[in-house]
Amino acid sequence: MASYGVPWLPMAVLLCTLTITISAQHVENKVDQFFRSSHTNNWAVLVCTSRFWFNYRHVANTLSMYRSVKRLGIPDSHIVLMLADDMACNLRNPKPATVFSHKNMELNVYGDDVEVDYRGYEVTVENFLRVLTGRLPPSTPRLKRLLSDDRSNILIYMTGHGGNGFLKFQDSEEITNVELADAFEQMWQKRRYNELLFIIDTCQGASMYKQFYSPNIMALASSQVGEDSLSHQPDLGIGVHLMDRYTFYLLEFLEEINPASQNNMNDLFQVCPKSLCVSTPGHRTDLFQRDPSTVLITDFFGSVRKVELTKNPVILKTDRLQAERRCENDDTVMEPVNYANQLPVSEIIHQKPKQKEWHPPGGFILGLWTLILIVFFETYGLKHMKHVF
Repeated sequence: MASYGVPWLPMAVLLCTLTITISAQHVENKVDQFFRSSHTNNWAVLVCTSRFWFNYRHVANTLSMYRSVKRLGIPDSHIVLMLADDMACNLRNPKPATVFSHKNMELNVYGDDVEVDYRGYEVTVENFLRVLTGRLPPSTPRLKRLLSDDRSNILIYMTGHGGNGFLKFQDSEEITNVELADAFEQMWQKRRYNELLFIIDTCQGASMYKQFYSPNIMALASSQVGEDSLSHQPDLGIGVHLMDRYTFYLLEFLEEINPASQNNMNDLFQVCPKSLCVSTPGHRTDLFQRDPSTVLITDFFGSVRKVELTKNPVILKTDRLQAERRCENDDTVMEPVNYANQLPVSEIIHQKPKQKEWHPPGGFILGLWTLILIVFFETYGLKHMKHVF
């Protein structure tokens, strides 16, 4: 007697095979989505190239960026911070040990835990290029080095005074777009980065990325060739502008980002339209291998934390009993190091400015009495002087 179930056996096997294949592809897509960027670590090089009190805003720009990348997870050990001047300790600073980025003087971006790696006259073109290319003397401390590799995503932010094809350092020297492009090529040849994001806030900033030719570089600038990058947030108490427009709106955007955010680079391109920046921000993506819409903001502004799941117990080498005794004997209480007490940034940025009480200048009253006496003498002469006293 013939069996009617046998002809259906190949069909069942085929259906199982298709189901397994589709499931495997789904899992593979999920894994590919999780590991969209092949980097395993993040670095940031933040550079302010300007000295002197009237360039206060450039220091505030850099410290604001420093604050944002630290908040999103990049530790100080992976940040190279270069400040050409110390505005916090400048004699003209009405509030010493602070640098503000908002006109209400409530957002102190200097904070309590800022680690400046290069300061003052250490901020030179030579030192900057040596940091990028790794050509530093053996005696250079670890914290002053960019110890990246071919799995590193690097954010490079620069601000200062520039022109068509150059950026000034210390008002005494300059770096050209060709020198910068060659430094990035050295980094690529020496396997010092996986992907690189370059952001510059300066006049004619787009000219600085025109000469780039190395792969996996994405670049943004605050202004096109022939345009100025304008300042923002004037403060009468401090006497200078507190930030530049492009970095101000970039900071406002980054405050809405958290380590789990899914915002991509296309969102970053729109942070400061011409209606806000007055200048025309630019970007370049032709050297970048991935589609910007698939590149998360946190691929550069955050710190990756890929997790490997295991069901097996992990035995630590440190003796637990010794560790517990050491903790019991240690009575030292470490106070958390945070930024100075202040309102949340989102409240500070969107709140209305405070109404300031008006007080006459110091010599106003004296000048007024002098004017009255002059008018009196012109009108009546010295013979009526007795009526004054």
